[in-house]
Amino acid sequence: MKRSPLTTVISLALLLSGSALADDQALREKAARAGLAPLPATAPDPAGNPVTPEKVQLGKKLFFEPRLSASGLISCNTCHNLGMGGDDNLPTSVGHGWQKGPRNAPTVYNAVFNRAQFWDGRAADLKEQAKGPIQAGVEMANKPEQVVATLKSLPEYVAWFSDVFPGEEDPVNFENVVKAIEAFEVKLVTPGAPFDRFMTGADTAMTAEQKDGLALFVDRGCTACHNGVNVGGQNYFPFGLIKRPGADILPPADKGRFEVTHSASDEYVFRAAPLRNVALTAPYFHSGQVWDLKQAVGVMGTAQLGTELSDEEAGRIVAFLTSLTGVAPQILYPELPVETAATPRPQL
Repeated sequence: MKRSPLTTVISLALLLSGSALADDQALREKAARAGLAPLPATAPDPAGNPVTPEKVQLGKKLFFEPRLSASGLISCNTCHNLGMGGDDNLPTSVGHGWQKGPRNAPTVYNAVFNRAQFWDGRAADLKEQAKGPIQAGVEMANKPEQVVATLKSLPEYVAWFSDVFPGEEDPVNFENVVKAIEAFEVKLVTPGAPFDRFMTGADTAMTAEQKDGLALFVDRGCTACHNGVNVGGQNYFPFGLIKRPGADILPPADKGRFEVTHSASDEYVFRAAPLRNVALTAPYFHSGQVWDLKQAVGVMGTAQLGTELSDEEAGRIVAFLTSLTGVAPQILYPELPVETAATPRPQL
């Protein structure tokens, strides 16, 4: 029986469609074997800090509260701006007295999925991380007792802390401040990226170029460092594993994790950057000296893989990286209490 041209075209289309489906499934399996996975829609409660809606709301107010800083000008959101990818889009953050910090501010989005916090991993969790900037002289430059005095001077905060931490004799304390901030930050998850939808079965969620970039990302070995649901943030590696970048990108004075462990083997070792929403968080690296994502990919190819990626290859990997941009939660700026006569005055 002779087949009509239309039947032939339909059969060919079905054949090609089936081939594409098989290719997509093979790519998913390749990505999964390399340690990549879709981002969960929610994160589990942190150890020792059960999350409640009330605690999240208190943490949200504290995240946006500039009076946690000595100057009354700097909040957590200053350096981790939720409207700008969860960072400040500066090479290094500007803190108290216009001082510049030593390292680029990482995004707070999805930080709960990192193995540890900060570029050198010196904080085990978000609660511990929150303590650092508040007290750092180049950031918020405040003291725990001053933070507590400020919050106790505001009756609304006293009532909120009493509700969130019932049964405590003195609930307005520095440990509860950072517990509340942690509870809020646990909710800063950005699921629903094209990569996530592709990995859960939506074949058309990623473009052909993004899929090619994903395959190249795996084949070139990028997943050796950038894996897990956060596509990084899990382990520590020397920056310049094969070839050390120049001093403009890798400042000689910043020895990374060495400052935490004081082990010679940890000189210039940093936590692998999580790549979720990386297209939104320029500039790149702990020094914040590279603004172009394609250039950053090229630096990684040379420094970590020992290979010169072509412009076309770097472009394909960048296309894949754009597929990691997820859906940020809707955050309304909170209304904060008005200061009282007892509120400590700003120290500029």
